[in-house]
Amino acid sequence: MPARDIELVCPNLRLAALEWGDPALPKLLALHGWLDNAASFDALVPLLCGNFHIVAIDFPGHGRSDWRAPGAWYHTVDYLSDALAAADALGWRRFGMLGHSLGAAVASMIAGACPERVERLLLIEGLGPITGAGDDAAKQLGRALAERANVNAKAPRVFASLEEATAARMRAGDLSGGAARALVERGIKPVDGGLTWSTDPRLMLASPVRYVEEQILAVLREIRAPTGLILAQPEQPYMPRAAMDNRVVQVAGIEVTRIAGTHHLHMENPQPVADALLKFRAAVV
Repeated sequence: MPARDIELVCPNLRLAALEWGDPALPKLLALHGWLDNAASFDALVPLLCGNFHIVAIDFPGHGRSDWRAPGAWYHTVDYLSDALAAADALGWRRFGMLGHSLGAAVASMIAGACPERVERLLLIEGLGPITGAGDDAAKQLGRALAERANVNAKAPRVFASLEEATAARMRAGDLSGGAARALVERGIKPVDGGLTWSTDPRLMLASPVRYVEEQILAVLREIRAPTGLILAQPEQPYMPRAAMDNRVVQVAGIEVTRIAGTHHLHMENPQPVADALLKFRAAVV
């Protein structure tokens, strides 16, 4: 089933999105990873949309959505408000969530903070956001402020062709050509001399403040929705096995499936990911 391009008018900005499936089916809000966009679900969703009505948004600053206002930061907590605003714009009071990486972090935090709104939680390569040590707060803040002061110092990179941009995305994200091209086609715009990324350069700034792990564990313990988590094997270095296992045990009844692949396994080899998600769906319906 082909995707339908839609726009969602939210209180503070406009979100671009892709929509698949019959609106009468169970609702699923899909949230992509950092520096990706809604096209990251292009390969996976056709394998799911016979069972769900799916809307995948471009987060602010990504893909074809608006950038945040001048002077704003891209805080993780603001993405939670963005996702809820998207659901409100769709008229969805209660819905399922499908998230990858950053999107999985956002979805799991919403499920813990607003359990009355989330009926199903499907996560790929993420369960809560990256955290920091409390003792590192001053160093983290200083780095973020320094980067923010110089955010406009570097000229945007311009590519001569879509192929050149795709090759750069492949190198940056360890992606195959097909997966990288899907993201690039939705994440690039024309400028004088060629093409450049449509993503907001402020997305590359260090976070000024990070949660500490105890805060994330407290939120995860409040998740009430049936939860399925897919993790790539081998594990990503930013979330060691022991740390992820400690998060997993906070979520009552969570089902974890480990599949050989890379961080973008839902793009590179979507069939086993879809099979695992649909198996989990059958178990909870």
